Amino acid sequence: MPTSFSAKVARRSIALLSSAALILCGSSAGANPNDSVDVIIHGGTIHDGGEGAPFVGDVAIREDRIVAIGPDIPRKAKRIIDAKGMIVTPGLIDPHTHADAFLRSSVRGERLNAPWLYQGVSTVMIGVDGAGTPDVAADAERLVRSGIGTNVVPFVGFGPVRQRVLGQDARAPTDAELGAMKALVAKGMCEGATGFSTGLFYAPQSFATKAEVVAVAREAAVRGGLYDTHQRDESSYSIGLLGSVEEAIAIGRQANMPVHFAHLKALGVDVHGQAAAVISAIEKARAAGIEVTADQYPWLASGSNLDAALLPRWALDGGGAALLKRLDDPATLARIRDEMQENLRRRGGAEALLLIGQGYPWVGKTLEEVAAEWKLDSRDAALRIIRQNIAVKQRGDNGGGTAVASFNMAQADVDLFMQQPWMVTSSDGSAGHPRMFASFPEKYVRYVRERRVISLTTFIRQSTGRTADIYKLDRRGYLRPGHYADVLVFDPNTYAPQADYIRPRELSVGVRQLFVNGQLAIDGGRATGVAAGRPLLRPLPANCAQKMQ
Repeated sequence: MPTSFSAKVARRSIALLSSAALILCGSSAGANPNDSVDVIIHGGTIHDGGEGAPFVGDVAIREDRIVAIGPDIPRKAKRIIDAKGMIVTPGLIDPHTHADAFLRSSVRGERLNAPWLYQGVSTVMIGVDGAGTPDVAADAERLVRSGIGTNVVPFVGFGPVRQRVLGQDARAPTDAELGAMKALVAKGMCEGATGFSTGLFYAPQSFATKAEVVAVAREAAVRGGLYDTHQRDESSYSIGLLGSVEEAIAIGRQANMPVHFAHLKALGVDVHGQAAAVISAIEKARAAGIEVTADQYPWLASGSNLDAALLPRWALDGGGAALLKRLDDPATLARIRDEMQENLRRRGGAEALLLIGQGYPWVGKTLEEVAAEWKLDSRDAALRIIRQNIAVKQRGDNGGGTAVASFNMAQADVDLFMQQPWMVTSSDGSAGHPRMFASFPEKYVRYVRERRVISLTTFIRQSTGRTADIYKLDRRGYLRPGHYADVLVFDPNTYAPQADYIRPRELSVGVRQLFVNGQLAIDGGRATGVAAGRPLLRPLPANCAQKMQ
């Protein structure tokens, strides 16, 4: 590692990873299966996370491990859970979340991550869209000290890395600056990140060339990391959806690492119907030996903000203060408004943008409705909200007033993506959008039970074992002896979303029990208050250990 990776951080990372290793080698996995166990989940229909047929049987748990699976396990148990008529699966895994506000909250109850627990999710990925801190070890330590409800898998993100070196500037790095960025990514990987995440649609990451991304991504690749990307263009903003797919695949090929597309979609009227072409490009890459996978949420509306959805990228160079100066210049404002009109068109118009930020008077209204109330053009109404949000941030608050649900996807594209063998389920859960509270049960109800786009086995596979395989999660995602006891019991008749676009914060229903590392996080349909989650850090790569000796 470069010298910027201090010995103190190295020792802290090693200590944290050593603690994880002790957990990994805990006594329960090797215990005598004939001994008494803590829990037997009896008589449920078991889907083990793989591709095999379900079967009726039992799951035995001791401490944090599954010790046996089969029909009528003859064991003593401190507790037997009657799961007859229930579905028993591995705890669900959400590979793309914005659960940070919950996990890092000062309120213990929020750190339990209830929106995910009530969906049956036991493990979430954070740091996605290029947002992950390179200070992975320090962040993991904070999560351990504070106590969290779900397991957490971190990414090191291009956004904080680039901002730490280049700020918000739209320029190429010098050789020294590129070296500094590479060192930060190497640091994050050597502290346990599972891969390198980018959000090339968002400024300032959008200012980076493909060559810059490849150079930085290689630091994750040589340490066994995966390239997870919110690709540069899901629509027709810049290089187009198909051009963006090819760029992401090329980054993976040139950096020599697997590629994972976050929340894969065809966004906006210009690219509706292009799902088949995207699938063809991915299949071609896979046939050439590149590991390419994707995740998807089961909604027709994406979640974004007015800045990203409507403003041209050049207007965001330098951050909020620079944007305000441009808006105060009449000629520049006119240019911005012209480009905003085109961005409104590609997203289906102001009537297709539902404002969802919390605590603002426009929440629950479309941009079209707000503009009518204010007697403004839709673009000017959006700019008024953006200006106010910048002012809120300058006062030290988090902002969030520009959040929108953007109704921009075609059902046929969503269905086709969902049926691919390399697709998994995600929420992209963010405040104000029902996907934070309801993505997994929404997919089950709408796409399995009602519309039968996929089977129940496929739904479970896409939410458990296949996801664990993509991210190489150690002994997670399957119901197997010796695996960690992340186990979900849900009622197939009542498992359902309660959140919608009008009431986005309603907890889902139908989860009877959810075990996280062998402890009940949900019991009888209610949260227990137990904080059993853990940061799941990747083992220390050999090329990190050598540098830290």
